[in-house]
Amino acid sequence: MSAALVAGLVAGYGIAMPVGAIGVYLVELTARTSWRVGAAAAMGVATADGVYAVLATTGGAALAPVLAPITTPLRLTSAVALFLLAAWTAVRAIRRYRSPETPLLATEPHPLRAYATLLGLTLLNPSTIIYFTALVLGDRPANGTVFAAAAFAASASWQLVLAVGGALLGRSLTGPRGRLGTALLSSAVILVLAVRLL
Repeated sequence: MSAALVAGLVAGYGIAMPVGAIGVYLVELTARTSWRVGAAAAMGVATADGVYAVLATTGGAALAPVLAPITTPLRLTSAVALFLLAAWTAVRAIRRYRSPETPLLATEPHPLRAYATLLGLTLLNPSTIIYFTALVLGDRPANGTVFAAAAFAASASWQLVLAVGGALLGRSLTGPRGRLGTALLSSAVILVLAVRLL
C-alpha cells in the first residue's frame, strides 16, 4: 500500500507541476476573479487528473491500443481549445480594460462553472492520459485505488498552490493595466503552448 501511495504522489506531482496552458490559465483566472473561483477551478484540474489515474489503473493495457489512433485528433482538439481559450481571455481582458466601470464581480464566473471549465479543458489534454497509462503500463501499482487517490491529492495540492499564487498576484495587480497585462501575457503563453501541440 505504501508503494502505491508513493507512486501515486510522484505521478500526481509529475503531471501537475510542469506549468502548462492549464496552469497559466488557472493562475490568471484566480488573479482576475477570486480565491473561491480559483480553488474550484483547481479542483476541476485535479479531478481530471484523478479520473485519468483511475482509468489508467483500471484500464491499463487495454487503453494503449485505443489511444494510439486517437492521439492526433485529441492533440488537435486540445490545440483548438487552447487557441479559443487564449482568444477568449484576451478579448475579455480588453473589454474589461475599456470598460473599467464594470465591476469585477459582475463578470466573475460561478465556482461550479470554473470547476466544469477547467475539468473539461484538462480532460481534453491527451498528454495527461498518455502519461498515466505509460506509468501504469511500466509498473502497474498493486493497489490502484491508493495510487489514484494519491495522484489526485498531489495534483489537488499543487493546483491549489497555483490558485494561491493567482490570488496573491491579483491583490498586487489590482489596477486595470495590471489586470490587462497579466491576461494578455496569459493569452500569449497559452497560444504558444497551443502551437507546440500542433
